[in-house]
Amino acid sequence: MFGIEIIDASLLPALIVAVFAGLISFLSPCVLPIVPPYLAYMSGVALTDVNDKRKHRKIVFTASFFVLGLSTVFLILGFSASAIGTIFFHYQSLLNTLAGLVIMLFGLHFLNINRLRFLDQEARFEVGSYEGSAFGSYILGLAFAFGWTPCIGPQLGAILSLAASNGSILKGTILLGFYAIGLGIPFLLFAIFINRINGPLKILKKHFDVIERIMGLMLWTVGLLMLTGGFSSISFWLLETFPSLGSLG
Repeated sequence: MFGIEIIDASLLPALIVAVFAGLISFLSPCVLPIVPPYLAYMSGVALTDVNDKRKHRKIVFTASFFVLGLSTVFLILGFSASAIGTIFFHYQSLLNTLAGLVIMLFGLHFLNINRLRFLDQEARFEVGSYEGSAFGSYILGLAFAFGWTPCIGPQLGAILSLAASNGSILKGTILLGFYAIGLGIPFLLFAIFINRINGPLKILKKHFDVIERIMGLMLWTVGLLMLTGGFSSISFWLLETFPSLGSLG
């Protein structure tokens, strides 16, 4: 379209990884447990009042601006990483190798093979007294994207590395947009079904160790694919198996 290929087979594997990384980030032990109180704080609605239809709509409304805030930060990060990647394009092979090794190290952390203490910490930002306002929710989304970087940093770092190695500012930004979708859509779903999430939340909390191991395996696999050129191989396989993907864009 318009002579610009926005999404093609070479980008599809990375887009799938980006969405999955966002979802795993949401399910991480330092994000999922704080979702209900954050939704209550943003909307100014007590968790005991979530069955009130008017207050429920307010929760969904403010959650939408929260997701918009964190998406803004991720899109900016994607644009910046892609721009830097184009500047150092001639060193792309070395950068891919270094990024792959670092991502695999992060994966070992979540597999409990080589625990990195700084990844078990988080920095939280105070956002003032904007409870219940769209602007306050947007600011809180910005703060969340920055403040929980130590927790979601490995997953986010993996996607930023993919964006930097893509060779296209537009595609790199889109990649981070899909990461934001993977992280933001669950927030909206929790807001919509906030009066029904206690049961599923308890089940997920019991399986945090499994979630961390899945996160570790994902990161280790992404790092290995970056080291071996596996993403290119997957792209070629997709084109051979589904030739119609070559016309996307």
